[in-house]
Amino acid sequence: MSSASNIYNVSSLLSFQSFDLPPERAITAFVFAALNYTIILFCNCLLLFTIIRDKSLHHPMHILLINMPINDLLGSTALFPHFMQQLLFDTRTITFSSCVTQAFFIHVYAVAVVFILTAMAYDRYVAICQPMRYSTIMSNSHLVKIISLVWLSNWALMTVLFILLLRLPRCRSYLTHTYCDNPSLLQLVCADTTINNIYGLMITAVCQVITVGLILYTYLRILIACFRNKSSDTRSKALQTCGTHLIIFLLFECLGLFTIVSYRIKDISPHLRKFSGVAAMIIPPTLNPIIYGLRTKEIRVSLFKLFQRKVYVS
Repeated sequence: MSSASNIYNVSSLLSFQSFDLPPERAITAFVFAALNYTIILFCNCLLLFTIIRDKSLHHPMHILLINMPINDLLGSTALFPHFMQQLLFDTRTITFSSCVTQAFFIHVYAVAVVFILTAMAYDRYVAICQPMRYSTIMSNSHLVKIISLVWLSNWALMTVLFILLLRLPRCRSYLTHTYCDNPSLLQLVCADTTINNIYGLMITAVCQVITVGLILYTYLRILIACFRNKSSDTRSKALQTCGTHLIIFLLFECLGLFTIVSYRIKDISPHLRKFSGVAAMIIPPTLNPIIYGLRTKEIRVSLFKLFQRKVYVS
């Protein structure tokens, strides 16, 4: 048989790298993963429920924040069920269609994180630097446009990315990662991937330039406005809010960019690549609802009232 025949008859079942843990450690890792996933589900659903039910939180900043728990639930659900199955049953295979689906939603999650944080940075910039025009600029119609731009542009970019991937024939079935993503799926292809690589790098570069540029610009203007403001309370509140956004953004950027770069460094430890990739999918969804829920005064007060009412009723 020719090599072309092998390309088109390659198995639809893929195998992937595991953490190679002994059974007792695998069970421990599964318990921690299940607990982590439960915390992510509970905290993000609680944050989502709190903002939706409390009409006093129906402001542009909190409406933009709603997108964060939605995206965290999307990304963690794309990763955790398969990850926990892998640990519990030592499963090292996945169907190609399931792998592509997981990879698609993981990439949607990753791009949405930086897009949402950029939109939130813009909202804080308008609120702090142009407070008299805030209600006019951040009107309901403008808010809908921002949220639509965040999600529609994200889905359009990722759809093209995976259409370019699916057009190529495969001749391999071994993934070099613990979960599915576009770079690991491209390694299964036995064809010219130049267009895919150029498009993927273009998306990364353009998104990074736009999001990092806008965030740096808005935070610079916010810092200038804060130090010009004579009110120490206003200055402290603004810096606290922006500091929270910036910490989450920098954490995700460092983990995400290291994972992307690690695919292009042949000598890097595969264990380090696996750790950074999983950490980028686990740490932000775990920290986001806790940080925003506890550090945002309005949400913290609303949560306290909610629990107080539940305790009183019971």
